[in-house]
Amino acid sequence: MTLVTEFDAQTTEVVERAIQTLAGRRIAVLTGAGVSTDSGIPDYRGKGAPVRTPMTAQAFLASEESRRRYWVGSHLGWKAFASAEPNPGHRALARLEADGVASGVVTQNVDGLHVRAGSRRVVELHGTMRRVFCTHCGQVFDRRDLAARVESDNPWIAVPENVPLGPDGDVLPESTDGFVVPECTVCSGMLKPDVVFFGEFIPAEKFREAEQLVHTSEALVVAGSSLVVNSGIRLVERARRRRLPVVIVNRGQTRADARATIKIDAGTSDVLRAFAEALPAAR
Repeated sequence: MTLVTEFDAQTTEVVERAIQTLAGRRIAVLTGAGVSTDSGIPDYRGKGAPVRTPMTAQAFLASEESRRRYWVGSHLGWKAFASAEPNPGHRALARLEADGVASGVVTQNVDGLHVRAGSRRVVELHGTMRRVFCTHCGQVFDRRDLAARVESDNPWIAVPENVPLGPDGDVLPESTDGFVVPECTVCSGMLKPDVVFFGEFIPAEKFREAEQLVHTSEALVVAGSSLVVNSGIRLVERARRRRLPVVIVNRGQTRADARATIKIDAGTSDVLRAFAEALPAAR
């Protein structure tokens, strides 16, 4: 087998072994923040990852000041976050689905890049930054419309150039003084991004959808996740109980390295592109 994507000799051997293991199988894919680093969105825990002060669900719901801090930081990062483009790894997964190799993608990311790359069956475990909803009446708003309203209500706010972006699409604001927190235009209720904050549980129906995708597949590929979040480990365990091959692609260690059939310590874009080049022909 000759790989179009070039790796060093050791990585080439492992990637080729993974392709042989996955060949002829229907694959479920679990992705984490490492898949989006080549799109300019930083990782959570990888080398050089920014220090995080994540918003918790408890703080957001309980404190007006916490909500003000969240919306200022989230708005300042939104322009850069929303302008990120799918990278070759996202496009490779969309191609694998179109070619009938991948059954779909379960992602821990909230950036929406799998959808924009063309993947059709995407389970967004932690939600999406594309939507905002009212915690009182349930009305859903497009984030782009909300951003325009935030700028209208706060004309003084300036989105800085080359802002250091956080993994959740936010930045740490220098000040929140005078910021008008957006409210629901229907009932004046509290707005919340359609994402799972720290301290919240993944909706049960969403996790069941992810389990079903793994259950109907014949192998699991984990790409760009350290599997620190329990939802990822639970899906790996579902695959292992069914004796499915588990291939992990991630720079650095993950919580499931010892449980993987094959671990590839390399960038996700290059490896997923190699899979997309080789696996359709192996069916």
